[in-house]
Amino acid sequence: MMTTFTRGRRAAAAFGLAAVLAVAATAGEARPGGSSSMGSRGSRTYSAPAPTTTAPGTAAPMQRSQVQPGPGMNNPGFNQAAPQRRFGGGFFAGLLGAGLLGALIGGGFFGGLGGIASFLGLLLQVALIGGLIFLAVRFFRRRQAQPAMAGAYARSGPAPGTGGPGPLAGGLGGLGGGLGAGGGGGAGARPVNPAQRDEVGIGPADYEAFERTLGQVQLAYGNEDVATLQRLATPEMVGYFTEELQTNASRGLINRISDVKLQQGDLSEAWREGQTDYATVAMRYTLRDVTLERSSGRVVRSGDPEAVEVWTFRRDRGGPWVVSAIQQTR
Repeated sequence: MMTTFTRGRRAAAAFGLAAVLAVAATAGEARPGGSSSMGSRGSRTYSAPAPTTTAPGTAAPMQRSQVQPGPGMNNPGFNQAAPQRRFGGGFFAGLLGAGLLGALIGGGFFGGLGGIASFLGLLLQVALIGGLIFLAVRFFRRRQAQPAMAGAYARSGPAPGTGGPGPLAGGLGGLGGGLGAGGGGGAGARPVNPAQRDEVGIGPADYEAFERTLGQVQLAYGNEDVATLQRLATPEMVGYFTEELQTNASRGLINRISDVKLQQGDLSEAWREGQTDYATVAMRYTLRDVTLERSSGRVVRSGDPEAVEVWTFRRDRGGPWVVSAIQQTR
C-alpha cells in the first residue's frame, strides 16, 4: 500500500511539473507580437528583410498574415513561413499515443497506478526536453540581442508629453539625415547599413515617427487601450493584439509595460507599392514587461528587459505611418 501511495504521489508531482514546463515551453514574450512574427509587408510579406547592424541575423518568417503566398511574391529572398508546430502538435501527439499504448499494454490503463506512473513519467521526460529546448532558444536569442556597438548613438531622453521614448540623435541608428556635421554620428560617420534599399526617401521625421509609435504601441497594449492601438496599427495587427489581450483576460492575467526606450535602430528597406509606402526597421529597445494576476496584482512572470525586433510600417496616400508587421529575430 505504501509503495502504491508513493508511486501515486510521484506520478502527481511528475504531472504537475510536466504541466508547468509545458506552459513555459509554449509561452512567448508577453509584449505585443512577442510570441511570433505576424502581420503583412505587402508583396514582401514572405521575403526576408535585409539584415542590419541592429539585427544582423535573419528575421523569423511570417507565421500569421492575411496575405497569402502567391506567384507575385517569388522574388529574391522569398521565404515562406513554415507551419508553426506547437507543443500539443503532431510530435507530442505521437509520443502521447505511444505512451498511452504502452500504459494499456503494460497492464491496462485502469490496471493500477504503475501504468499511469510510467505514462506520466513519459510526459515528464517530454516536458523536460521541451523546457531545455525552450531555455536554449532563449539563450541564443539573447546572445543575438546583445548590443551591436557600431552605429549606436546616445539618446536625448524621453519625448515631452509622449510617455515613451524620445528621438535618437540623428534618427534611428544615426540614419536619415543625421550623418555628417551636426548629426549624432559626427563628421566621419557612415550609415550602419550601406546596402539598404530606400525607394521612398525616409527622413528624420519618419524615423522619429517610427520611434514614437514603438513606445505608444507598447504602452497602449499594456493599458489594454484598443482605441489607441486602432490609431497606431493596421486592422490586421489590431486583431492580433486584441486576440492576445483577450487570451490574457480569459486566464485572469494582465500584461503591464512601461519604461520603453529605444536604444538602437536602423532601416532595413523601404519601398512603394502603388500609393502605399512601406518601411522595415530593426529596433533594439529596453522595457519593463510584467504579467500580473488580475485579481491580486501578483507578478506571474517578468519578460526580458531587452528586445530586438523588426517592425514594418506602412503609409497610405501620404497619411501617418502605422504598424503593419512585427517579426522576431533569430
